[in-house]
Amino acid sequence: MSDVTADRSVSRSTDCPPCPGSPVMERISTRKAEVGELAIHRALPSRQRRMVGAWCFLDHAGPIVFGPGDGLRVGPHPHIGLQTFTWMIEGEVMHRDSLGSEQVIRPGQVNLMTAAHGISHAEDSVTPEGGGLHAAQLWIALPEAERHGKPAFRNYPDLPVTSHGGFHVTVLVGTAFGETSPVEVYSPLIGLDLMADRAAQASLPLDAGFEHAVLVLSGEAQIEGEMLEPDTLLYLGTGRSQLHVQCSGPARLLVIGGAPFGEEILVWWNFVARNQAEIEAAARDWNSGDQRFGKVSGSPSPQLPAPDLTGVQIRQPGR
Repeated sequence: MSDVTADRSVSRSTDCPPCPGSPVMERISTRKAEVGELAIHRALPSRQRRMVGAWCFLDHAGPIVFGPGDGLRVGPHPHIGLQTFTWMIEGEVMHRDSLGSEQVIRPGQVNLMTAAHGISHAEDSVTPEGGGLHAAQLWIALPEAERHGKPAFRNYPDLPVTSHGGFHVTVLVGTAFGETSPVEVYSPLIGLDLMADRAAQASLPLDAGFEHAVLVLSGEAQIEGEMLEPDTLLYLGTGRSQLHVQCSGPARLLVIGGAPFGEEILVWWNFVARNQAEIEAAARDWNSGDQRFGKVSGSPSPQLPAPDLTGVQIRQPGR
């Protein structure tokens, strides 16, 4: 998806407290934003925490029911330096990109698009007749060795699912409970979807070298005894080898984590870069129609221009 909010400020990964070397319980309120015509809740980046491992962006969309003619309408837009990761819970969305991919993502599936040097895509509701949508979209910052490569796209229709303590656990990224996700990423990461249709409690094994965070997608849950509802990201720091999770009724949670990212990044609009010159070049290339980003065919939604960079000053490292 595209960041189409009015906020054009730059997110620098080091403009927040450093990753703690021990467990913490840091509550971060999401903020409202818009993607196309849909209201969403943005958990990352925030002023308190820019990243969790290589995860540098997290939007929670829905659950929402929309009428005829409404829905997701995000026209062609570019990305660089990242992977877009879409986890579909309810509804269907058509992904189209400049590689020629056309893929409907359905509940229980992940779409992973690797932008690398440059790609463009569009995301639209499948039908104009209305329906529902519940999804999480995240961005993964690509490390230096991977961010200049060729773009790619893949749909993952079958992800490992296991049961633990009354939770149905989908392993979205990485390895947990002896199950390994097929989703290909370039940094040590974990992503888990926990769903319970009744009271449940479980202790999740964690990699103590990872930093972790939890976002409730529906219902409510206790994380290490602390009550958590939707619209709050609970950042957990590092140093945890397990996490106690429980709920008294139906609930759904997203657990993300990863090795602290060792490179400083800038996030502006739909770009993940290392300096202002890269951002300016990407915006200029997109708005001029440069072949770097290719063309997206078939989307009914208008193309999104890169915002005006006039007046945006990005402080360079060490200044």
